[in-house]
Amino acid sequence: MKLVYFAWVRERIGVAEEVVALPAGVVTVGDLLHWLKGRGVGYEAALVSPETIRVAIDQEHVDHSEPLAGATEIAIFPPMTGG
Repeated sequence: MKLVYFAWVRERIGVAEEVVALPAGVVTVGDLLHWLKGRGVGYEAALVSPETIRVAIDQEHVDHSEPLAGATEIAIFPPMTGG
């Protein structure tokens, strides 16, 4: 599965995108964020507050309860800010 990171999430993780094989227990967006957080210091820093992270599956924004089955690309964004 292709993961794409944006803005400060990308900066903290240190890569713009990567292809990963998900473990069997990772079935929802929330599971994915939890799994990623455990992959290293940069991931932990980027996902310190996973509930604020926005995610899109195949270019459609989704809730953290959304299943990952059939997804080809997951985009991970920091929370939106306005001004």
